[in-house]
Amino acid sequence: MTPRPLAALLAQRGTLILDGALGTELQRRGVDTGLPLWSAKVLLDAPEVLLQIHQDHIGAGADIIAANTWRTTARTFHRAGYPDRSADLTAKAIAIAMEARGSRPGRPVLVAGSMGPLEDCYRPALVPPDIELRVEHAEHAGRLAAAGVDIIMLETFGMIREARIACQAALATGKEVILSFLCRADGCLYSGEPLADAIAATADLPVAGLSINCAPARSLTRLVDDLRTCVARTRHDGLTCLMAYGNVGREGGENDDVFVTTVSPVEYGVLALSWLDHGARIIGGCCGTTPDHIAAVRDALAGSRTPPPEGAAV
Repeated sequence: MTPRPLAALLAQRGTLILDGALGTELQRRGVDTGLPLWSAKVLLDAPEVLLQIHQDHIGAGADIIAANTWRTTARTFHRAGYPDRSADLTAKAIAIAMEARGSRPGRPVLVAGSMGPLEDCYRPALVPPDIELRVEHAEHAGRLAAAGVDIIMLETFGMIREARIACQAALATGKEVILSFLCRADGCLYSGEPLADAIAATADLPVAGLSINCAPARSLTRLVDDLRTCVARTRHDGLTCLMAYGNVGREGGENDDVFVTTVSPVEYGVLALSWLDHGARIIGGCCGTTPDHIAAVRDALAGSRTPPPEGAAV
């Protein structure tokens, strides 16, 4: 593995495909995702289903799969009233992702460690004080790196203050880091802070990628264009790429029980081409997307990609 596996694979392929949703896909397959554990509960109840989802996404064309670590934090287990199993279940989630990658020998696939906000990403008022953010994000990032993830992916951050602290923790591990913001349709983070302010406030952090995720897929083209414009105005040393991955249902918070899919795989593939045209080089799927949506992205982007070399190392 090279010191910068994301940059190396991008250089090989031209564009990359991220996997699709995990939490809503677990729901679709009948797995209990009750709060506050959400997607982490599968590690206790049905790890074989998680393995199959990763394998299905790789089979659909994903070059990057996100390990199921978005909710494997100590805070989550404390909120659930469970004994703290954050350390061993974080390691277990990464091991399952690596097992899925191993089922496709000869094809380069990166395993990303997923980090999310410590509280509900749709409720920025719940973001904890800085000292708690520093301690808990550093703990989680350190566990991801120790378990051997290739990159760290910060997802659905809706407040600049927490995004900066989490990003600093992830970068301290020495891994390539992608920072992804959660934006409303008006181009502001859920905190109300403009995306331009978020990009400017993180300009000193040498992330490999900047991204928008979990915005409705049909509104994401404008947000990707806003992201590209903001980045062009701000120097980001070391930035390798922009990324985009949208949801295919209604917006809502963690407490929504039903996610209604309204964007078909075919339409999602067409939308993916518009994100590519507006500067995204990594495209995947967020809530509600399925392996079929990722396969549609693969087919849509086929003309922009270099075929994966057999047996290539990253």
